[in-house]
Amino acid sequence: MQPRPNQRLSSQAMAFVLAGGRGSRLKELTNTRAKPAVYFGGKTRIIDFALSNALNSGIRKMAIATQYKAHSLIRHMQRGWGFFRAERNEYLDILPASQRVSENKWYLGTADAVTQNIDIVDSYGVKYIVVLAGDHIYKMDYEIMLQQHEDSGADVTIGCLTVPRAEASAFGVMDVDASGRVLSFMEKPKNPPGMPGDPNSTLASMGIYVFDWAFLRELLIADMEDTNSSHDFGADLIPAIVKSGKAIAHQFATSCVKSGLEAEPYWRDVGTIDAFWQANIDLTDFVPKLDIYDNTWPIWTYAEILPPAKFIHNEDGRRGMAVSSLVSGDCIVSGSEVSNSLLFTGVRTHSFSKLEYAVVLPQVVVNRKAELKNCVIDRGVIIPEGLVVGQDPEEDAKWFRCTDSGIVLVTQDMIDDWSRAKL
Repeated sequence: MQPRPNQRLSSQAMAFVLAGGRGSRLKELTNTRAKPAVYFGGKTRIIDFALSNALNSGIRKMAIATQYKAHSLIRHMQRGWGFFRAERNEYLDILPASQRVSENKWYLGTADAVTQNIDIVDSYGVKYIVVLAGDHIYKMDYEIMLQQHEDSGADVTIGCLTVPRAEASAFGVMDVDASGRVLSFMEKPKNPPGMPGDPNSTLASMGIYVFDWAFLRELLIADMEDTNSSHDFGADLIPAIVKSGKAIAHQFATSCVKSGLEAEPYWRDVGTIDAFWQANIDLTDFVPKLDIYDNTWPIWTYAEILPPAKFIHNEDGRRGMAVSSLVSGDCIVSGSEVSNSLLFTGVRTHSFSKLEYAVVLPQVVVNRKAELKNCVIDRGVIIPEGLVVGQDPEEDAKWFRCTDSGIVLVTQDMIDDWSRAKL
């Protein structure tokens, strides 16, 4: 593709979103859905952030590679992201692992997910490919990263976070020189390297990569023939480029989108129950760390047609109210107290119930006199009358999933077990 003068690089790029992972650390939340399809923030899914970043950056060609329990994710794509129009040169392809290469070959790794779809990427006619993880929460302008990639002449540009060196052992990290060139790439090292001029910080990979497609295409074909490869970007391709090519680090702080309210760049891997709960609860802060009310960088999603939230009863001890909370459409808070909590669409809370620091997924019913604290309630759960969660760790651990920090995950199967035991 020959670029026109003053053409944004994003118009010559496609986003390839890796969305096939289970996210096993989210435990029962991913029993029926892939991690990118997990609900977040009241009405969105986790994958909406990567896709919205691409759309808002000017990228109009996208592909989503799916594998593990993909139905919920695919249905969300069809309902919420079906506005791309081919006549405007816009495309969104869903690419399930479909035995296109071999009858018994699923996606073997993150790189293999792209390799198995080389012909489809070829059909886009793009110059650049932006490889994204579909399971992180952040706002980022990929055009800025594309510009750095083009200006530096890199073989690969790697999105990086600045993290405290003491915490960097949980990440894939990079040692870079003063120009930003990556000297080495290490997966979860015991002794992470510092940064030039800042020895107490380390650059950690975000799992975001920009390549020229022609370069990556050749690399993928060679990797496919390598029987010793795990066919993974982080484990195989990126270290190989660092060793024999030119890898450049792109610091997230330079392309992070902030409305003016956020104090610092916000990026979260919500891959554990604790992290998922905390990131949702963060949104209830007086000044949240992530501004989802920024209309200049909207988070696109499936916009259901729903009635407004409703608050009823106004008696002492039976007042429908919510404080420091997010309450989504089609919620009815009936004679309940809700504080520092996030209610997704269609939640019903009945009289004399109390919710505090609760993340309540769609279509949950909280019956009378129930008390929920420091918990995540899965979609569609019916909380029995009088159930108390989050106050007695020993009792909670008998029936529900409890984390070391005291967050309780409740699913309908757990409630059914609790109910049978109480008969």
